[in-house]
Amino acid sequence: MAWSTEVEVRTYELDSYNHVNNAVYLNYLEYARMQFLRAINFDYTRLIEDGYMLFVTRADIKYKYSARLYDKLTVEVESIKLKKVSGVFFQRIINQDGIVCAEAEITWACVSKETGRPTKLPEKYGIEGLVPRETKE
Repeated sequence: MAWSTEVEVRTYELDSYNHVNNAVYLNYLEYARMQFLRAINFDYTRLIEDGYMLFVTRADIKYKYSARLYDKLTVEVESIKLKKVSGVFFQRIINQDGIVCAEAEITWACVSKETGRPTKLPEKYGIEGLVPRETKE
């Protein structure tokens, strides 16, 4: 089962078609990922202080249904792949009626601030929460 958090659609997130602008979905997804990292005790602040960064290297989003003003959205996050320097999250945005508004696969990589190159994600930051479920069993 995926971890989830809630967001409510705000007026400034709407576009001229009166639904959530496509770019805003990226914000919802990022917010949920950061909350997920906090929930699994992944020490993101320390990671940055120690000279590492997590970069999104690919965002594959399928828009399925328009979210509208005041919709209460559930944003799910699940780690589905973890490699030495990268990983993939599967995310879903679902409205209050249970309709899937968007699905996304977000690929990320750990990068050294010093070199700007991909580098192994040190275990000391709490990466055990990023291990996909099927790998744990």
